[in-house]
Amino acid sequence: VQLIESGGGLVQAGGSLRLSCAVSGLAFNAYSMGWFRQGPGKEREFVATVSASGGTSYYGDPVQGRFTISRDNAKNTVVLRMNSLKPEDTAVYYCAAGGGPRKTDFSYDFWGQGTQVTVSS
Repeated sequence: VQLIESGGGLVQAGGSLRLSCAVSGLAFNAYSMGWFRQGPGKEREFVATVSASGGTSYYGDPVQGRFTISRDNAKNTVVLRMNSLKPEDTAVYYCAAGGGPRKTDFSYDFWGQGTQVTVSS
C-alpha cells in the first residue's frame, strides 16, 4: 500500500495551496480518506476527512471554511484545497486511509510520508 502526498511548499499568509494524495495497493473506493497535520512541537491534528463515496466530509475547527477535501475514485486520489492560509497552518500534512470518516488518527490504517507546508507571515 502506498499513499504519496504532493503539493506542499512555501506560501505567504492569505495564499492557497492544493495538496494531493495518490493511493495504490488498496481498494481505494472502500476507504475513507483523511488529512492530518503536525506542526513543530505540536501533536498530530485532524484536518479533514471524506467518506469512501465522497458524500460525507468533516473538518477540524481551525480549517473549517478555508479548506476543502475531495476525492476522485476513478484516479485513486484525494485532494485538500487550502485557502486563506495562516502561519499557524504550517505543518507536515499527512493523508491516511481508514474504515470510516473519523476525526481520530487511530481510526486510519495506512499513512503517507507527509508533505511540508510552510506559511510565512
